[in-house]
Amino acid sequence: MKTKISSGEVIDFTAPAGGTVSGTGVLLGTDLFLIPVTSNVAGDTVSGHANGVFDHVAEGAGSGQAFAVGDPVYWDATNKRITKTTTSNTKVGVAVAAKLTAATTVRFRIKQPA
Repeated sequence: MKTKISSGEVIDFTAPAGGTVSGTGVLLGTDLFLIPVTSNVAGDTVSGHANGVFDHVAEGAGSGQAFAVGDPVYWDATNKRITKTTTSNTKVGVAVAAKLTAATTVRFRIKQPA
């Protein structure tokens, strides 16, 4: 097919202001959440995973946030972490493993908007 560019699993994008850190999520616009493969400075071309299951820093000890399998997860762009807090945050996926309140990471599946 002449019009297909890629599978969409990994997407090239321009690193935003502040650059990227490998493995730390990036929200582009209001809906495109990616996990960068490499650390880059702003303006560089970066590859980022648009789909998959990842472990990511989450609100942890002291926050009282536990996650159950199937819980929606949201991106806290200010603190660059996954949270259950919906206010001012963007839904980016769903938890695929339980997270205790003291844990500092959560395993989740990226789920792009339909």
